[in-house]
Amino acid sequence: MIKLLPLLIATSMALPVAAQAQSTKRSPKKSSAYQASNRESQLKSQLSNALRMAQSGQYEGAANALFSLARRPELAAERPQIKYILGTMLMELKLYQTAAFQFVDVIRMNHPKYSKQAIEKLSLVADTLGDDTILNYAISRVDVNDIPANQKDMIYFRLGEIKMRNHDYSHAQDLFNRVSPSSSYYFQALYNKGLAESEANQPALAVGTFRKMLDARRRAPVTDTNRVEAQLALARSLYQKQDWEASIEAYSQVPRDTVMWHDAVFEQSWAMLRAARFRSALSNFQTLHSAYYEDFYMPESLLLRSIVYLYICKYDEMEKVLGLFEKTYGPVRSKIGDFLRSTNDPMAYYSEIEKAYVTKTTDKTPSLRLPYIVLKNILDQGDVKRSMHYLERLAAEKARVDGNYAFRASALGQYSLKIIANRSKNTKVSVGEMVKAHLLNMRAELRDLYEQAGFIRYEMINGRKESIKKKIAGKDINEGQIDEKMDRQFYIQNGYQYYPFQGEFWLDEIGNYHYLGRQSCE
Repeated sequence: MIKLLPLLIATSMALPVAAQAQSTKRSPKKSSAYQASNRESQLKSQLSNALRMAQSGQYEGAANALFSLARRPELAAERPQIKYILGTMLMELKLYQTAAFQFVDVIRMNHPKYSKQAIEKLSLVADTLGDDTILNYAISRVDVNDIPANQKDMIYFRLGEIKMRNHDYSHAQDLFNRVSPSSSYYFQALYNKGLAESEANQPALAVGTFRKMLDARRRAPVTDTNRVEAQLALARSLYQKQDWEASIEAYSQVPRDTVMWHDAVFEQSWAMLRAARFRSALSNFQTLHSAYYEDFYMPESLLLRSIVYLYICKYDEMEKVLGLFEKTYGPVRSKIGDFLRSTNDPMAYYSEIEKAYVTKTTDKTPSLRLPYIVLKNILDQGDVKRSMHYLERLAAEKARVDGNYAFRASALGQYSLKIIANRSKNTKVSVGEMVKAHLLNMRAELRDLYEQAGFIRYEMINGRKESIKKKIAGKDINEGQIDEKMDRQFYIQNGYQYYPFQGEFWLDEIGNYHYLGRQSCE
């Protein structure tokens, strides 16, 4: 017993030490767990405060707080909600591109509640931005049954556009039909429905659709965009239907003081040629080829004019027009070819189109490597036009961030600028590729037109040869003026200015020409 006592004492003394050591080891764990619990509690309190700010309209403060909270691993379960509300706050701040990224993140999380709501919001944001990439991403995930009634018209319209781009015209027509007449998308949906019918080679249906659109806009001003687009589309559908006279009349209803009038005059000239109304067609060409339209790219119109001269045996005039075609579009063709051969970088193509855009929208005239008439034509192409408008919206969003110095200095502000910069860069590359594709098409078109010019010149030489044969045979060609029996009063009462044409143009004469040439065919 005596020998065991020191051992028991030693053991009794060791136990508290061991217990103390274990306590010392467990204490940090308890402290760490306590700190984690306390930190999570603080974060949830911050989240509640951020939500209260959002509800009270303090969008900027709420957005900054939510952006910080969305990065915390402790709030992983709440992240879909945080990201979704952050996106709505950014929408309120008109930072649509930054908002779009939040909604995309929420959609990818596949949350049963917030992912569906994020699809709705992303559709609205993409529609506002006009960004086809984001729009397609959102629309492809839409279940129309989950969309609120007040947003379904927009979804039907955008789905119809996607079907149109995929050449699924029957489904596109059905989707456009679903857009309510009370919707702001209604007239554009009606217009696109007519286009789908035309693309499906159903011109009779298209004529009915465009007449319905015109009837719906009959009380709008004559220069109303929807009304003018419907009028021009009606004329094109009638042309497609080969109803030349009705088409000519429909083209004549397009108002002069709209941007679409020039296209209407050119297309009407084709209808006049098909209807054998050569004098009327030549009257249009006096307008189309006036100095007022010298910066328009329209090589086909010169060849069309030469064909009309061929039909009325005006070979001297025909020679002048063919010479003008070669003089104007020979250098254009050469510069397009040189640029395509020497340039591969999409940003170089974008740089050219950006300089042309500056020229078109301001008084500045930066130096260009490509002819302005070419770049102006490309700027009017639908894909390039949409992308340039999207870049404008990105620039406006960047200006909103830069204009708010406190927000710009925040983490969210820097994040927004980074997103905008990346989207701008990618879009510019995309625009550059579009420009290159259009230039390739223009080069191919000019090559074909030059071949046609060669055939037309051959016909001109043939016609001259036959004319000389007739003169040698004593069969002189009648040189009487086409409408020599008409007096001056006839033209005045029909709204024309009557005077000898000397090759000069005044703005108020555009569209008032009446051809008084002489018949040169037997």
